[in-house]
Amino acid sequence: MADLIGRMRRYFQQNPHRRRLPRPRLFRDRFNPLEMRDDDELYERYRFRRPTIIFIVDLIENYIHHPTRRSLSLPSLIQVLVFLRFVATGAFHQVVGDSIHISKSTAGRCIRRVAAALVRFSGRYIKFPTGQDAVNVKRNFHAIAGFPGILGCIDGTFIRIQTPKENEQDFVNRKGYHSLNVQMTCDSNFLVTNCVARWPGSCHDSRIFRESKLCEQFENGQHDGLLLGDSAYPCKTYLMTPFNTTNDVHYREKFNRALCRTRVLIEQTYGILKRRFPCLSVGLRTNPDRACMYVVACVMLHNIGILRQDIVTTDINDLVIAGPDIEDNLQLMNQNGFGYREYIARQFFN
Repeated sequence: MADLIGRMRRYFQQNPHRRRLPRPRLFRDRFNPLEMRDDDELYERYRFRRPTIIFIVDLIENYIHHPTRRSLSLPSLIQVLVFLRFVATGAFHQVVGDSIHISKSTAGRCIRRVAAALVRFSGRYIKFPTGQDAVNVKRNFHAIAGFPGILGCIDGTFIRIQTPKENEQDFVNRKGYHSLNVQMTCDSNFLVTNCVARWPGSCHDSRIFRESKLCEQFENGQHDGLLLGDSAYPCKTYLMTPFNTTNDVHYREKFNRALCRTRVLIEQTYGILKRRFPCLSVGLRTNPDRACMYVVACVMLHNIGILRQDIVTTDINDLVIAGPDIEDNLQLMNQNGFGYREYIARQFFN
């Protein structure tokens, strides 16, 4: 045995390039940003203040905590901060990892793990109003411009992504770059009440809505109210769009002005969402499936921030007097949306 060990030692001394030395372990100092920064500094870097960050950690901790026998696992708080840093900057994983002293690969795993955990709770925080919530939404919308029976405003927005490897042409939108076409609806408080993030950028808004569950629910009469959309959508008895030509008819002009003043809320919602999470503005450098997951996670965080009054607050009085309800008219309901739109314009804006 001693001769064997001696021969091996001489061999490696004569052939140093054959020697496999163990890679030295690199230990980085981990720090807790919550202990080092105040609320304003946390918001600048992570888009949320301390109480909301702790709330998010508590919400998904059971899904991102992963014990290991090799060493101490990355704390749930640090994983959430890595994801928030990513969506708040849209930076590369290397840059995000350097900001919290972790490697590029670890940062990527944290981002994917936290996003997947957040999506699990999307049904809790992204939900269309029903019951008393629907009544309150109608009241708040009516207080804006007098438009009756509105449950939400609907529109699509492009989220830039990197060039996909499959079906590349399908993701080129009308503006000439690769993107997703994400459809959302919002209420009067900028809460996103429905989000469809699975269509490529070349798909038209009307097709996305036509094949969505929300359209099916309205077709089946599950929602008692209206949606407001732009001219890209078809005019339905439950989806109001502006008159293309008013022919100087005063009630049609008032209808269009009220619709525009009310529908602008979805545009403002997109502005708030993309300012809070710039990754949705600069683009997501990942494949379409993962990008869809990140979009839904950002929308959910957007709603959490509003519900917890973190940054965005609303002053609309819930006790505002409700506008008149839309009367049932079976003859018009059996016709297309153009007749129903004419009826609403004459009844409420004449």
